[in-house]
Amino acid sequence: MSARVVAQAEEAVAEIRAFDAETTGELASLDAILLRSESASSSQIEHLTASARAVAEAEVTQAGRGNAAVIAANAEAMVAAVELADRLDAAAILGMQEALLRGSAPHLVGWRTDAVWIGPGGSTPLTADFVPPHHSRIPEAIDDLVEFCGRDDLPVLAQAAVAHAQFETIHPFADGNGRTGRALVHALLRAKGVTRHVTVPLSGGLLHDREQYVEALDAYRDGDIAPIVSAFAIAGLRAVQHGRTMRARLAVVRNDWRERVRARSDSAVWHLADLLIAKPVVDAKTAARHLGVAETNVHRHLKVLVDAGVLVPASHHKSRRTLWRAPDVLGVLDAYARDVGRRAR
Repeated sequence: MSARVVAQAEEAVAEIRAFDAETTGELASLDAILLRSESASSSQIEHLTASARAVAEAEVTQAGRGNAAVIAANAEAMVAAVELADRLDAAAILGMQEALLRGSAPHLVGWRTDAVWIGPGGSTPLTADFVPPHHSRIPEAIDDLVEFCGRDDLPVLAQAAVAHAQFETIHPFADGNGRTGRALVHALLRAKGVTRHVTVPLSGGLLHDREQYVEALDAYRDGDIAPIVSAFAIAGLRAVQHGRTMRARLAVVRNDWRERVRARSDSAVWHLADLLIAKPVVDAKTAARHLGVAETNVHRHLKVLVDAGVLVPASHHKSRRTLWRAPDVLGVLDAYARDVGRRAR
């Protein structure tokens, strides 16, 4: 890599480390909402979109098989990636994809066993834009990738970018390659100690210029690693900016709640309010489990937040139960989605 690209990557790593350190002792639920934002952006790169409310409802009800359910599953894959960061091997990669697809396409879990190719509709292996390796070569290629991920003599973000690009080139799955490959980046950043507390929404940074990201992957396959490293460096800087903006917006929401809610400082209502930052849609069972009380006793705490306008109850037609949503938090998530969807000038 050129000195310019190396410097760009190191600047991004420094900013990511700083942002991660800043979050210590702040909103306990910030990581959960950043992880949800990352999974939504990663899905949006694959043209899978849904409102923050729909995704949050899908997480609670486990009902439905549309985009919202798929995006909710992507959040599970992100959690799996972070949890498996201390043992990045072939089994860990399979675990990420399994978390992603077990609800929507369990028959596609595991290494692909057929030829695949990437290109417009009607393309063939002869006319495709890219043809990944034969499926018989996947296990050996993944073992090689795992060995590369284990190296400790490389600039971390460059290593993560190249690992991601190589993973996408191997294209080991019949479905879920892009989202699993971006989850792999977060596992690497956690394994290398760049992030310790939060999941930085890198996919939001990539989504800001999706065409550049795709072109960088193409360049990698032509033998040029600089564009993909640069793309991840720029995405890292944007991700930190988006993360700080989201943190500031959530702080405003939390301060506003303190003004509106009438409850003692030691009331369980405030613990429930903390939960809503991480889970902006809850049912009575989830709220009761969080507070450690019986489900029959949680409704009085929910009512305090409803009376203050923090929560809005509604009947969920698919699960046939009442859900409570926090519009202020959902608004922050939807604002983030709009922000990252705007293409850079």
